[in-house]
Amino acid sequence: MTQEIFFIIPGKPIAKKRPRFVRRGNFVGTYNDQETEEGKWMQQAMTSAMKDPLYEALPLSCPVTISLSFQFPVPSNWPKYKIRALQGKQITFYHTKKPDLDNCIKFVLDCLNRWMWLDDKQVVLIHAFKVYGIEPKTSVLIRIKE
Repeated sequence: MTQEIFFIIPGKPIAKKRPRFVRRGNFVGTYNDQETEEGKWMQQAMTSAMKDPLYEALPLSCPVTISLSFQFPVPSNWPKYKIRALQGKQITFYHTKKPDLDNCIKFVLDCLNRWMWLDDKQVVLIHAFKVYGIEPKTSVLIRIKE
């Protein structure tokens, strides 16, 4: 039997940034300048996922597959015919600009780590894509097999 958790995070998808380094005398330290973005994203994910009956069983300890859809906002210089086609769902326009897909995936996996599953090594299959959409959002579907 397969169980699923599905939730949507509204807003422009976020990509994982590189760690930053700071020099303090003879010592070099690292810091994460994305902590507030991660916190906000996780708060929205928790609020959205709480409605799911599987929420009580978190964190998961079994193999997990994840499907991710990153919908980026339509550029302001797009012609109206493209926007109408997008609204009518007649065609899909793939997002081929920055941020990279792997950085978007990394951000989601890092945010869900230790909350949705014990460690991201449990993720055995990832299906992800980037497209343009009228409403920017990140859609997450997590499947587990029992």
